[in-house]
Amino acid sequence: MSDVDATAPSGLVAEAARLDAADELRAKRAAFALDDGVAYLDGNSLGALPRAVAPRLADVVAREWGELRIRSWEESGWWAAPERVGDRIGRLVGAAPGQVVVGDSTSVNVFKAVVAAVRLAGGGPRDEILVDAATFPTDGYVAASAARLTGCRIRAVPAGDIGAAAGPRTAAAVVNHVDYRTGRLHDLPGTTAAVHAAGAPVVWDLCHSAGALPVGLDEHGVDLAVGCTYKYLNGGPGSPAYLYIRRGLQPRFDSPLPGWNSHADPFGMSPAFTPADGPARGRTGTPEILSLLALDAALDVWDDVGLAAVRAKSLALTDFFLRCVAALVPEGRVESVTPADHPARGSQVSLRCPSDAEAVTAALVRRGVVGDFRRPDVLRFGFAPLYNTFADAERAARTLAEVL
Repeated sequence: MSDVDATAPSGLVAEAARLDAADELRAKRAAFALDDGVAYLDGNSLGALPRAVAPRLADVVAREWGELRIRSWEESGWWAAPERVGDRIGRLVGAAPGQVVVGDSTSVNVFKAVVAAVRLAGGGPRDEILVDAATFPTDGYVAASAARLTGCRIRAVPAGDIGAAAGPRTAAAVVNHVDYRTGRLHDLPGTTAAVHAAGAPVVWDLCHSAGALPVGLDEHGVDLAVGCTYKYLNGGPGSPAYLYIRRGLQPRFDSPLPGWNSHADPFGMSPAFTPADGPARGRTGTPEILSLLALDAALDVWDDVGLAAVRAKSLALTDFFLRCVAALVPEGRVESVTPADHPARGSQVSLRCPSDAEAVTAALVRRGVVGDFRRPDVLRFGFAPLYNTFADAERAARTLAEVL
């Protein structure tokens, strides 16, 4: 047995080095623009820049736009990009090709999905939309607006109770896969099955899970899902979101925001709307080509990565960070609100910090540890398995201990 105390600072540093040396994803870090002197643990808000993005975007601007100009819609594949990039994201969320379209913001796609879900439910006595009570605020705002437009009412229910709450009045349910504040991973398979048993569809928000863990949309029969691409998928600030429409539902998907891009014959310019086949009926207007192709380049880092390895490293990183916090931070100064059990944990650790969490976050940033906080007292540390290291986790815990 080693004489080194694994809970002592030197023991944790040595353990981090051993874990990093054994990490099968360690080579991926070099694909990102990162500072060696900074532990960037805010990938759950904005992912780091993949190095391939800048040259790709320079080519899009200088050659595809600057030289080919309008010819690029066909010659450079711009027109088909929303579905092509959608299929790349589909692999990361467990969706077979032909079910994901990229475009618009998460908020806009939540609106499309919720209204379409209510329309799929068929009206009648189904006049209630169940919403995750701790949902990200925008999802709640959009669901409330969708309820007003469809004659429904909102009922807020804890995410874990939505399956049990679903019944004959349920028109749709809207659930966050991972709680943005606590990092709790909710039961996607169980909730989806329970709401289906009550006769209603479910809309899942994958913003804090896609790119951090396996999702299994097809496997678990998910109806509709939305998500952003600028967190764990590293698409860049404001990069376009995506919409998943299960293949069997596509012929009945009735978007509340039809546009010329979602028309079966977009260049026919017909005054009457006929929806396109497939996920293209989830489009609205002209694709955001510059940000869409930046996202496309960012997704290259995932080409040879398996989600099982990503999940294993995510859990190992968060386990190690929690252990470092317990060993180094003075007792009683912080309390984890992230579940300790793996099946209920996403890829972030949230610590309740009564001692002015905002000031503590600022002090951490000044010392090279970048996380964030959520009012009033939650420190958030997001672990992106493709580029975060165990040394990042140890440094963050040690710096937090020094600050406190």
